[in-house]
Parts: sequence; C-alpha cells; structure tokens
Amino acid sequence: MAMNIKRNDTVMVLTGKDSGKTGRVLRMIPRKDRAVVEGVHFHKRHTKPNPSKNVKGGIVEREGPIHVSNLLKICVQCKKPSRLSRKVLEDGRRVRACRRCGAEQDK
Repeated sequence: MAMNIKRNDTVMVLTGKDSGKTGRVLRMIPRKDRAVVEGVHFHKRHTKPNPSKNVKGGIVEREGPIHVSNLLKICVQCKKPSRLSRKVLEDGRRVRACRRCGAEQDK
C-alpha cells in the first residue's frame, strides 16, 4: 500500500471512537501501514518505576497506532480534508497535491 501520509502531516480520523478528530502525525509504522497521531487513540500502559531514568510508576496514557486507511490529510491551503494525488513538476520532482484545490503539500 502506498503511504500518502508522512510524519508531521495534519490528518483527520475518519472512523472509530475518535472519528472527526484532527492531529499531527508523530511517527509512521510503514511495515504495518499505521501512524501514531497526536492526541488521538489513547491506550493505558502500566509502567514500572525506574529511579535511575527518573520514571514514575503507574498508569500512563499514550497514543496508539491507527491504520492509514482511516486517516485523511488536511490540505495546507484550503484547510479541508482531502485525498492526495501525485504531480510532476517542471524540474522533474514528484510532489503530493490536494485533490480539491491542487495545492502542493510538500515543501
């Protein structure tokens, strides 16, 4: 599966308990076609205290991975969720483009 979403993209969640929420992609897991999105899909993790690393024990909430098919990129220009297309520029570079307005998504 082609990964149209990259790290630091702003995305919207389409399905699940967090549908409609937006957030920034913190990291990608390409082998499993998943992404970790900031502030979305929280899991509780039981951690052991570790005084040498200054870690307190207890129950910690952290973001879990979401499948990329359940995410939609938010356009930089029109600020709406949209699918992406590939555009070839005059200098030969391939960039991602918004399907709604045609704006380039890559810097």
